[in-house]
Amino acid sequence: MGHTVIIGAGPAGLTAAYELGKLGYRATVIEADDQVGGLSRTVTYRGYRFDIGGHRFFSKVRLINELWAEILGETFLLRPRMSRIHYNNHYFDYPLKPLNALTGLGPVEAFLVGLSYAKARLLPAREESSFEQWVSNRFGYRLYEIFFKTYTEKVWGVPCAEISADWAAQRIKNLSLSEALRNAVFSAKTSKSGEVITTLIEQFHYPRFGPGQMWERCVERVAARGSETVLKVRVERIRHRHGRVEAVYARTADGRRLEFGGEHFISSMPVRELVNAFDPPPPEDVRRAANALRYRDYLTVVLIVKRAEVFPDNWIYVHSPDVKLGRIQNYKNWSPFMVPEPSRTSLGLEYFLWDRDEEWTWPQERLIEIGIADCTKIGMVERGEIEDGTVVRMEKAYPVYDQDYQAHLATIRHYLAGIDNLQLVGRNGQHRYNNQDHSMLSAVFAARNVAGANYDVWSVNVEREYHEEGAVQEVPAADRAIPKPVAPAPTEPAPLTPAELVEAAFARLDPLALGAAIGTGAGLALFLATAGLLVQGGAMVGKTLNLLGYYLYGYGVSWPGAFWGFAQAWIGGFGLGFVVANLRNWGVSAYAYLLKRRAEAEAGRDLLDKV
Repeated sequence: MGHTVIIGAGPAGLTAAYELGKLGYRATVIEADDQVGGLSRTVTYRGYRFDIGGHRFFSKVRLINELWAEILGETFLLRPRMSRIHYNNHYFDYPLKPLNALTGLGPVEAFLVGLSYAKARLLPAREESSFEQWVSNRFGYRLYEIFFKTYTEKVWGVPCAEISADWAAQRIKNLSLSEALRNAVFSAKTSKSGEVITTLIEQFHYPRFGPGQMWERCVERVAARGSETVLKVRVERIRHRHGRVEAVYARTADGRRLEFGGEHFISSMPVRELVNAFDPPPPEDVRRAANALRYRDYLTVVLIVKRAEVFPDNWIYVHSPDVKLGRIQNYKNWSPFMVPEPSRTSLGLEYFLWDRDEEWTWPQERLIEIGIADCTKIGMVERGEIEDGTVVRMEKAYPVYDQDYQAHLATIRHYLAGIDNLQLVGRNGQHRYNNQDHSMLSAVFAARNVAGANYDVWSVNVEREYHEEGAVQEVPAADRAIPKPVAPAPTEPAPLTPAELVEAAFARLDPLALGAAIGTGAGLALFLATAGLLVQGGAMVGKTLNLLGYYLYGYGVSWPGAFWGFAQAWIGGFGLGFVVANLRNWGVSAYAYLLKRRAEAEAGRDLLDKV
């Protein structure tokens, strides 16, 4: 059996080696860093453990869930998920819960958010090429501006209008304000189509000592099957000839040069570096496309706090624009075993940078001081509570989805299609914002291909591919280890029936969304009318409006009455909108049904004519 060389010892590279071992193949995994796991590593400092970015172990793919359990070899911790948004000195639940969000924003802002959402539902942007358009169509522009824009631009360092909608389609899967309302009212964790809404998952599995425990254990299992993992070896050159890679040349930390030959090659190194390492070099347009790919870098300032509990969340998103801090991880709430001392808490303050930013080269002491200043500025901790700190840097943590990345990647993939013994897997290997499970699944496909299968490693990642194109199907228990190939997409869509044409032409109204919009409008209208009269004052304030007290319990032109009126007007408006939307939807469905019966009658008449 031919030997396989795997570049990178992150989740993708190690999964490929593990799967190859199960299939009876041996591999050599080469890693530039001194630790395995890539972004899914666990970093240790003074007995404190840090998860770089936070990694929930949840997947819709049964194969991956079983692989995790198989590799770890011990019971996962089942951890509750709690995350919030810090904005304007308030904490908002995330995923967004409408009542919590609107209460925190205040009545005037809530009214404007409701109008913005109604506009988005009635007059959505026709084009959804950017992140801004994608989110605004689902939440309304005003809510997007408050809860998505600032944080997203902190993470990516570019305006949201320049970020591809593909990112949103993967990372905010199937979620919209109407789905959030549905979840709040009915405690639903699936969309109306039955799909799991990943963003709403309230529990997740987690290794006792962080994600690095998984990949350190994987190295042991890979070694037991005869493969090796070599650390601190950086790839410099990839020799290829006649459409095949022949060898990989690398350099150790002490300057020694090593050659790794093999029959098959699997790469999870960044696409840009991979293309530039080819010998001979690819054509100019391919190199230009590779060098145009961008990556976002990331550093964590870890603070050891002399307090047993700081906040109950696993992590908090910091949307406040007056600090560069983007997110705060509370490692103790991921697993109590991440801290050696129960009376202490370790916080990970996450900053997203370009490697050309001046902060990237700042000394550790200065970065820790910035972290302390940001944390105290938003009221998270007191300066005197900080006992110690350290800094962890991660280059190329996030492949950037700008408006041109797909064209650049298409150029590169077209060239790589001519190299038949090289497969690209993982987040940086495919320049895709993979979750850990996506990276692993692409590696499983690659390993199976080495053994003679013919899977498309590029079919994994985009959420719509999972649900609409059937990238991975459920398999029988006895055949657990063999994922099904990608189902071919139909070349031409089937023609729509008259009933389907009616339903396509008249989109269904969302009863919850329309009810919430009308309820918010009615409640705020009554509240503001009452408040205006109270501010105006006079001997007989609101004589006419007081008559509503006969119909609304507890209502009067007073401040308590204004709130009672808001609540009851909201309920009434919600009920009205809910009923109107359902009646309208029922009418459209009835009309579509009549058209269907008429078409069936016409078809029957035509059939009789042919007899």
